[in-house]
Amino acid sequence: MASGVAAEVKSKLSIVDVVGEQVHLRKAGTTYKGLCPFHGEKTPSFVVTPARESWHCFGCGEAATSSASSCAATD
Repeated sequence: MASGVAAEVKSKLSIVDVVGEQVHLRKAGTTYKGLCPFHGEKTPSFVVTPARESWHCFGCGEAATSSASSCAATD
């Protein structure tokens, strides 16, 4: 039952909306870029890819593949 609830929540939340609550994102082609919340930086290396429901920081290597894990990572 828990997986059914988790699947329903994931289907209703956009990863861009979830991550966008913590990180100011700007559209860059088919992705969104922003400053990584996990380390200090001046140039955006944090990329959110809506088509894959994932995010990755090319500066520190942190990554997640769902809205749910995005919430857990930033808390």
